[in-house]
Amino acid sequence: MLMRTDPFRELDRLAQQMTSPGTWSRPSVMPMDAYREGDEYVVAFDLPGVAPDAIDVDVERNMLTVKAERRPVAKSDDVQIELSERPLGVFSRQIVLADTLDTERIQAHYDAGVLTLRIPIAERAKPRKISVGVGSGHQEISG
Repeated sequence: MLMRTDPFRELDRLAQQMTSPGTWSRPSVMPMDAYREGDEYVVAFDLPGVAPDAIDVDVERNMLTVKAERRPVAKSDDVQIELSERPLGVFSRQIVLADTLDTERIQAHYDAGVLTLRIPIAERAKPRKISVGVGSGHQEISG
């Protein structure tokens, strides 16, 4: 209900991680979880080491876009890097949201390297009880 399925998405993500850091024109994919909790959908993105001001969340129609940038830590001139395995650069993820979600009331929270978005289900999409009337509500038509 949250996104289109793409059988090659995981393969693309792994290939991008192995090749080079993401750029604004070609961002790397960020891992995420999505699940329903009560009357809202929850989407959690792993963004360790990303400053909160480097995260951008946008919604246009039913397209949710999350972009983040992990910047290198400022180092002095006398530092010599021996090993660098943590990816730097730009990370991005787009999700097509169902029409049944209320994109006007999305809440975002960032804690311990995890960006959590809570997207309420729209009132019109929630199950509701329909009362059944009793009585003579029908007429016979004669011609």
